[in-house]
Amino acid sequence: MSIQQTDVLYTAVATAENGRDGRVATDDGRLDVVVNPPKEMGGSGAGTNPEQLFAAGYSACFQGALGVVARRENADVSGSTVTAKVGIGKNEDGFGITVEISATIPNVDGATARDLLEKAHQVCPYSKATRGNITVTLV
Repeated sequence: MSIQQTDVLYTAVATAENGRDGRVATDDGRLDVVVNPPKEMGGSGAGTNPEQLFAAGYSACFQGALGVVARRENADVSGSTVTAKVGIGKNEDGFGITVEISATIPNVDGATARDLLEKAHQVCPYSKATRGNITVTLV
């Protein structure tokens, strides 16, 4: 379900210069980084790369969704961490990405942790945006 422009609460703005081998910065100056392709893709690996930036954003968003679900379920997710691994590789029409999401939730049992992950995946805006477009695996 999409949102209407009038329902937007915040809009992030970032501008890239020179694509994968240049610089990306937000309009407020809080993020300003050099981007370079990783060595595995023939680059220098000297800067960060779009996949790392996506992994950082996705893991933070998913952690937030986990908190929302935990409050609904009266589960204790304090001390939890979420890790997103974003892979890039060639596919039939160029390149594509995959995501693997894992979480450490120390205050719940394994079955509860899995249930919370599944529910967070349903409410996380990044998960919604990528659903049906890329493979996202919960581990």
